[in-house]
Amino acid sequence: MLGLGAAGLVAAPLLQRTLESGLGAVAGKDPTGLTGLLPNGGGFRYYSVASSVPAKGAADYRLKVDGLVDRPATYTLDALRGMEQTRTVRDVQCVTGWRVPSTPFEGVRLSALLDAAGVRPGARAVRFTCFDGTYSESLTLAQARRADVLVALRMNDKPVSHAHGGPVRLYVAPMYFYKSAKWLSGITVTDSVRPGYWEKLGYDVDAWVGRSNGRDDAPTV
Repeated sequence: MLGLGAAGLVAAPLLQRTLESGLGAVAGKDPTGLTGLLPNGGGFRYYSVASSVPAKGAADYRLKVDGLVDRPATYTLDALRGMEQTRTVRDVQCVTGWRVPSTPFEGVRLSALLDAAGVRPGARAVRFTCFDGTYSESLTLAQARRADVLVALRMNDKPVSHAHGGPVRLYVAPMYFYKSAKWLSGITVTDSVRPGYWEKLGYDVDAWVGRSNGRDDAPTV
């Protein structure tokens, strides 16, 4: 029995990685969204609102910052990696109920990209678009400038995988996870908040954990 237990401990990480990889590959090609009902070993569930999502890496990934800014810019993955990185460890809370405690995210503060772009007077919000071609999200400018809002390159102390929205995703620590847009490709500064994909279907635009969407979950602090 001791031998079996030891073998299980050795095999568990490999089995979890295999499960995550398999579910991620299936979810990326699942137009029904039913794979989102399957939790993996890390407690996360895979969600995609697109029928398929192309994989991108250092050679072809680009993040565009535009809109009401003085200095529009386009960042490569290497350029983002070369910027100052911020690490935060918080619970992840999905509006559907599941929660993953103490999840590390690391990346560039969104406020740093906004400062580099030079936000113009009259700007009130930021809209996010994704290279799945379907998903979008928004934050007010004040929300976007919070220190716990990241353009994340790493998750669980490794590069963000394609299944988890990599190579670059948004991470909005104090809000329900649908605000943390996966497969991030565009950051556009706007004059007003534009409801994102799920908000158009009835979710709250301001998605503070425990204070929105009719839920009373503990805040992700």
